Amino acid sequence: MVQKSALYYFSPTGGTRRVGSAFAAAAAQSVRELDLGVRDQTPEAPACDLAVFALPVFGGRIPAPAAEKLRSLHGSGTKAVTLVVYGNRAYDDALLELNHTVAAAGFEILASGAFIARHSIVPQVAAGRPDEADLKEIRDFAEKVLKKIAGGDSSTPAVPGNDPYKPEMQVAAAPISLENCRHCGKCAAVCPTGAIRVSETEVVTELSNCILCMACTSVCPEKARVLPEALQSGMNQKLMPLKEIRRENEIFI
Repeated sequence: MVQKSALYYFSPTGGTRRVGSAFAAAAAQSVRELDLGVRDQTPEAPACDLAVFALPVFGGRIPAPAAEKLRSLHGSGTKAVTLVVYGNRAYDDALLELNHTVAAAGFEILASGAFIARHSIVPQVAAGRPDEADLKEIRDFAEKVLKKIAGGDSSTPAVPGNDPYKPEMQVAAAPISLENCRHCGKCAAVCPTGAIRVSETEVVTELSNCILCMACTSVCPEKARVLPEALQSGMNQKLMPLKEIRRENEIFI
């Protein structure tokens, strides 16, 4: 194991953090976690032996707010591992985009991976993942990275993807609040883009700022934050065929 690792993650519904934490814990004796989803907070530069970056895939890309924060870092040659996490459809250009972003910030990428977690919008897809088999693969991946470090190999692996990247996902509708909403404000507190405003009488979501990360639906204690019925139905129809498919994780080292 290395002594210290810094885990930079963006995980609105928890799956990406679980993948990143499993890897970092298997690779380092101590792990410092830095949440890129905290609004108006600039991440600190790493003081570690290994930086781990774990981001979800949104429409084949990495989330723009997280990418912007990564660009503010100064890696100064710190060794890094990049991970993208997706809900069983495809990761398209996300891993390549993440690698380009991390490398441009001055990190030395030793390995990359694409892992599966429960889909944030259609949770029946990849339900229960990452499961025990996935977590074992993550730990095995960490062992391979440690062997690469011990062997003095600093090569950067090639990863799939296209540049120019595919267009960013267009958000057609934002989550809404149902009548059982108690206006507690938890949805607004976790929104990484500040798209939600809560008063005593209403909850307003600015569509132009929403990235459909589903953090607000995940944190709502009353389950009162949901997608509009038409959008949820359309996503179900599109993604439900993936429910019975077990897509495999991929590593590049």
